[in-house]
Amino acid sequence: MQPGLIGILVAVGVVVLLALVLGAWSWASYHSLVALRGRVDEAWADIVAQLQRRAELVPTIVETVRGYASHESRVFDSVAVARTETLEATTPAAASAAEGRLQTALRSTFAVSESYPQLQASQGFLQLQSELVETEDSLQAARRSYNGGVRELNAKAQGFPARLFAPRLGVTSRDFFEVDAPSTIAEPPRVQF
Repeated sequence: MQPGLIGILVAVGVVVLLALVLGAWSWASYHSLVALRGRVDEAWADIVAQLQRRAELVPTIVETVRGYASHESRVFDSVAVARTETLEATTPAAASAAEGRLQTALRSTFAVSESYPQLQASQGFLQLQSELVETEDSLQAARRSYNGGVRELNAKAQGFPARLFAPRLGVTSRDFFEVDAPSTIAEPPRVQF
């Protein structure tokens, strides 16, 4: 073979090898991005399920406390409004805002309940509170999972080569599920006995 032809074949081989490596890297990035998007969507669905579960508990808790403290209608009305906002939230930003308001309203309800020893001794009320605490713990776990997935997805979508095809897949940066005042969700509402 002629030396010039060998040089051309080596150059073509290097180009083909680079194209194959770049193609494999792009393919792996694409599938990783699709998997991350699915994981984030699944984590958001888990958050929505936990918010729904809690929203189903709230009216029962409110009615139980209302049976003992019917004159506290302002507190109960604020819980109802916050619960409705939580159920109507469709984005992480809207859910985050509603979350802070609901936590504050629930704390007020439990503060009212502390004035009624008969209520605090009620097995039904204790069971409802236990279910609420379980739900709050599950919600916190779902929130951590979602935010971790969003962090990973956002980083992956901004990196190369995913940045080239992420917009065509409909993958954009996602919002974290956070609240304006983190202290409102730092601990689930609890009644002290």
